[in-house]
Amino acid sequence: MTKMLVIYASDYGTTEKMANAAAKGITSLPEAEAVLKKAEDVTADDFTSSDGVLLGSPVHMGNMDWRIKKMIDTVCSGLWMQDKMNGKTIGLFASGGGFGGAGGGVELAFISMLNNFSELGMVFVPLPKITENYKKGGLQWGPYGRSADEEMNHQGVSEEVLALTQKHAMHVTRVAKELKNKNIFA
Repeated sequence: MTKMLVIYASDYGTTEKMANAAAKGITSLPEAEAVLKKAEDVTADDFTSSDGVLLGSPVHMGNMDWRIKKMIDTVCSGLWMQDKMNGKTIGLFASGGGFGGAGGGVELAFISMLNNFSELGMVFVPLPKITENYKKGGLQWGPYGRSADEEMNHQGVSEEVLALTQKHAMHVTRVAKELKNKNIFA
């Protein structure tokens, strides 16, 4: 059984919808289990008992959500000291608005999240541009759900982005399974 931890923070429900899509993608695979948790509820045991993580955050001023950062600072620092996450997979997803078509700093948010989980020795799984619906909300870092229109009116996330998030979770889970089976980081 491949056990994947899906962690998220959400303001308007958009990132939560993406987290649920990720969990659906994971559980669509044989012998795969998804544990879905809000960032403020995650424990060190949740991390260590998983084979991989999918992490989702709303974008705030070009950065990750404060709840994600608090989890990193309070839960992950001990895992880093004990080398508990080396060789497990990490996949990312995010949502947000922002003026213009650039996504309000989503790439900076992705990079800041990835930096922290790279410190833990985790293996990042990018989102290939050949993935179905990539053009609707994909970046190499992961799926991005644009949740506001050009006037900053909240509109939710598209079905295409939810499907893309589901596919991404499937990819991250498959890599986690292979790394676990090969035991190359033991």
